Amino acid sequence: MKDGWQTKTLGEVCDLDKCQGIHKNLPYVGLEQIESHTGRFIGSIEPLEVKSSTFKFSREHVLYGRLRPYLNKVMLPDFTGHCSTEIFPLKPRPGLSREFLQYWFLRDATVERIDATSTGARMPRANMNAVLSFDFPLPPLPEQHQIVSILDEAFEGIATAKANAEKNVQNARALFESHLQSVFTERGADWDRLTLDSLLKRGWIESHLDGNHGSDYPRKAEFIGEGIPYISANCLDNESVDMTRAKYLSQSRAALIRKGVAKDNDVLFAHNATVGPVAILHTDEEKVILGTSLTYYRCNKNHILPEYLAHYMRSFGFKTQYLAVMGQSTRNQVPITKQREFYHVIPRLDEQKLIVSQLDGLLESIQRLEFIYQKKLAALEALKKSLLHQAFSGKV
Repeated sequence: MKDGWQTKTLGEVCDLDKCQGIHKNLPYVGLEQIESHTGRFIGSIEPLEVKSSTFKFSREHVLYGRLRPYLNKVMLPDFTGHCSTEIFPLKPRPGLSREFLQYWFLRDATVERIDATSTGARMPRANMNAVLSFDFPLPPLPEQHQIVSILDEAFEGIATAKANAEKNVQNARALFESHLQSVFTERGADWDRLTLDSLLKRGWIESHLDGNHGSDYPRKAEFIGEGIPYISANCLDNESVDMTRAKYLSQSRAALIRKGVAKDNDVLFAHNATVGPVAILHTDEEKVILGTSLTYYRCNKNHILPEYLAHYMRSFGFKTQYLAVMGQSTRNQVPITKQREFYHVIPRLDEQKLIVSQLDGLLESIQRLEFIYQKKLAALEALKKSLLHQAFSGKV
């Protein structure tokens, strides 16, 4: 502990101030209106009355979300209002800056310790009596203000740098999307435009099946540590298949599944829940079983290159077809029967090879830029956590 600092319990430096009732003509704050890890208010200050009782708060309080404390929702209101009873108003006592208190709540060590007090499996809530007994490092008030000022300035700079990095990621992706669109909107006059059903009848697409296994669908208890891979839409990431996310079935259990079995070079399309991601399966496995959220397209390479088909299925022209289907239903899915109606634009094989060469090169460059920016974002987040740790260790 740094010289001049005191160790108190949280309950000695602030109070739970639960003024509960039916409050009218005041802005309302629910958990969904507090941004995780930043404390930013993303709601409205328009008055809102709710039917259940709420807690009243003012500019003197710190609002702490006790439900699912790992979400790290801590807000400094700059208005008087009322909040959900899942949010506890904490009122700092004299000698404690509420900004300093918020930063203490936001640091990883505090979040992890509070989360460990939680009870309830489905709706874990922090044990606030336990939290109030936590040790709290208390510098003199002028030093608290100085620490808050340093953190405010540093976090503002980090937020700006993160916003710039995220914008650069978006710009890189937009560049690829723009080039992709131009390739397929400026297509040659001799390119075929055929439905998937027609491509199947011609044999240009050899097989098209999804992972709807019906009564053969494996139960959770049947998945094991290694064996035949079983993948779902969550395994499709950044135009590739992440096999580290796969589940596994035994040889005997996998043998009961007759359809939705993908092979090397199949084009995979996520058609359920998370709709849209496309990737080519590259695997040494004899077979890979698809979950209900994936469909495979098996190309006859004498007519359609898998790499070409994957790029086309990422294009705006293909997306508009499945978005139109989804717009007619409340369900976030594109049934396999509807996929058979979608049109595909197919040039000659030599043109496909040229398109693939151009798009693969651009995509590789874009992914490289995205990787660099993602590393920068991770480094900025690590810096933020390090600064919070140092601040409450007396090193700022």
